[in-house]
Amino acid sequence: MPGTKKLVIVESPAKAKTIAQYLGSGYEVQASVGHIRDLIEPKNLPPELKKGTLGKFSVDVENGFEPYYVVSDQKKKTVADLKRALKDADELFLATDEDREGEAIAWHLLQVLKPKVPVRRMVFHEITKEAIERARDSTRDIDTALVDAQETRRILDRLYGYEVSPVLWRKVGPGLSAGRVQSAATRLVVDRERERLAFVTAAYWDLTASLSPLEQELPFDARLVRIDGARIATGRDFDDKGALKNDSRPLDASSAEGLAVALRDPSVPLKVQSVESKPYTRRPAAPFTTSTLQQEAARKLRFSARQTMSVAQSLYENGYITYMRTDSPSLSQQAINAARKQAAELYGPETVPDKPRLYAGKSKNAQEAHEAVRPAGETFRTPQQLASTLRGNDHKLYDLIWKRTIASQMADAKGSTASVVIAAGPTSAGEVAEFAASGTVITFRGFLAAYEESRDEERHGAAEPREAKLPDLKKGQDLRLVDVDAKGHETSPPPRYTEASLVKTLEELGIGRPSTYAAIISTIVDRGYVTPRGTALVPNWIAFSVVRLLEEFFTELVQYDFTAGMEDDLDRIAEGSAERVDWLKGFYYGNDAHKGLRPTIDNLGEIDAKEINSLRIA
Repeated sequence: MPGTKKLVIVESPAKAKTIAQYLGSGYEVQASVGHIRDLIEPKNLPPELKKGTLGKFSVDVENGFEPYYVVSDQKKKTVADLKRALKDADELFLATDEDREGEAIAWHLLQVLKPKVPVRRMVFHEITKEAIERARDSTRDIDTALVDAQETRRILDRLYGYEVSPVLWRKVGPGLSAGRVQSAATRLVVDRERERLAFVTAAYWDLTASLSPLEQELPFDARLVRIDGARIATGRDFDDKGALKNDSRPLDASSAEGLAVALRDPSVPLKVQSVESKPYTRRPAAPFTTSTLQQEAARKLRFSARQTMSVAQSLYENGYITYMRTDSPSLSQQAINAARKQAAELYGPETVPDKPRLYAGKSKNAQEAHEAVRPAGETFRTPQQLASTLRGNDHKLYDLIWKRTIASQMADAKGSTASVVIAAGPTSAGEVAEFAASGTVITFRGFLAAYEESRDEERHGAAEPREAKLPDLKKGQDLRLVDVDAKGHETSPPPRYTEASLVKTLEELGIGRPSTYAAIISTIVDRGYVTPRGTALVPNWIAFSVVRLLEEFFTELVQYDFTAGMEDDLDRIAEGSAERVDWLKGFYYGNDAHKGLRPTIDNLGEIDAKEINSLRIA
């Protein structure tokens, strides 16, 4: 006979402990500790099923792609404990995460526990007393479209891995694996290394002059930009083969050093040719999504994507931040109010704009469009207030999230950028050189009082202007030379991916989703395709062989747009606008748009292992 308590099931013991504090004595909160069942390995199928249509994948590709799920041995005690707790309950609340994996865990719990009491799906994206009570009072049914999307993804990955990986074992090496997303990510890293291997260095020289007004000791640096009207080449003017892309003039060592000697002649006139001042405005970055949180934690804290998600998971489960898997940068009205109020209190009311800042999300799937990652609650706790509660990496990541959230609701930084051009010459050889300098003065720091976003290494990226003041210069003003330095440079190949820049590229290409970025990188590192060297991700030799085989024999499967298209298709299944079985049939057996995985395998032809494992340097 059912009891009078209510059973709440979540994924983790930490989450269970936090939620139990808010729900009180009438509720028992238990943890499933992740998924309670999964696709069985085909080798572990019951003997009578191994020879049937389930035998190859534990998925019946001939009968609706039905998967064969089992409760693993290590989860049998958990299931028994949950069933025991359910006997004493008069109501079941499934409070797993509000995304595809969470929805699937809830559905599997329902299938295995077979409750005879009312079942409610309880969802929230932060663990505070108000949020938990609100979720308890506004439950919904399990979203079967989200479950279908998760199941489709699981089956898709099983089909891909089990069909393609054996080809790698035979032609490249034992124990290798291929995967829908990991193979595309590995190809990105390999493609970048190919660009680096094919890169041809170009040499060029430049001049930097230290100049000052005649009557003052106010030196500033200016860079050579033209000689006799011809623009001087910089690194961005060369292509990856070391050739000039335009009609700029490259300086060699003798020309640069000769010009430096000529400019040191005190009789060479130096005059301000032009002065221009423009307003400078810089806006704050949007609140964190999963992707931008991983990127910024990598740049500022040197966290791996996996480490960032592990720390963020702990902060979420203990009620410090909102749910950490999201592609939405938007804030709720209560969060906007909290950020604006705290910014005004800490940095002054003048740092908060008249109107709230609104940030639009890119999510095509409204069912999974959570809020941004932000501090939890209707009022935010400052990092200082949590200094004795949160330690080490937990405190560092909370501090980063708090600062970014507060800054996102603050005013623009404002100032002015001065640009000057200085004419030097004619020299004794009759040359007139032009030097350029700029300086930005920030007169109102705005959001910079709280936070400044970091940047990845870029080959020729336009850096954010440095805060530097030029002397007050006037057109026609004479200057004097303090020093001039000629320096040689070489062009640089494209930088290797870091975890931050790879996550950024994956997101830009539409490969993977917030819940998978960290797992993608962990997989390609753990499987030996990529090795971290400092912050750089370096492909191993075997990655070149695997990518080459996939490019030549499974061309469609490693095309970036095809991989991204599969993600979009899974989104459509999650929305209920596409059907699971039809989509899997098209992927596996082929359709008008795609050849299909099975026909590709059946028509591979001869693969020359020696050729595949030979590396073409250039």
